[in-house]
Amino acid sequence: MNSEALRKLQAPLKEKYREQPQTAKITLKAEGNIGTGISCKVDTGRALVEAGLHPATGGNGMLACSGDLLLEALVACAGVTLQAVATAIGISIRNGQVKAEGDLDFRGTLGVSKEASVGFESIRLSFVLDCDATEEQMQSLAKLTERYCVVYQTLTKGVQVQSSYSKLH
Repeated sequence: MNSEALRKLQAPLKEKYREQPQTAKITLKAEGNIGTGISCKVDTGRALVEAGLHPATGGNGMLACSGDLLLEALVACAGVTLQAVATAIGISIRNGQVKAEGDLDFRGTLGVSKEASVGFESIRLSFVLDCDATEEQMQSLAKLTERYCVVYQTLTKGVQVQSSYSKLH
């Protein structure tokens, strides 16, 4: 896809969202079923992913770790956003790799130490691209990818999460 095709594809959506802002607000959903043992089966809409304990918390490594899934969501979103931005500003990317790494101290999630935080302490996102972009274009690509990547923005800005718990009757 080139920038003209992308603009043509997105133009009616952008116009609709300008004229009817309420139509741009969409609720994305995820569902899971508590599985046997310590696992949760999540329907992604494309496939079923069974998540379980990471080996550092007693898992056997056979089930997806939710921390890995978070990093995978970041890689997927950043990669798609980068491609869309590159297309929009006329940068041709022949090939590339997106990597996310995150550091965890499992003492926190296991309740071993109150000083150890629960969750990622830091995340590193990196891109290695085969392209002919100038340094200025690379800076624009980075700035715009970070600005428009939903998962990146959610992680860096934080978001309010509301929980509810109820019993089946």
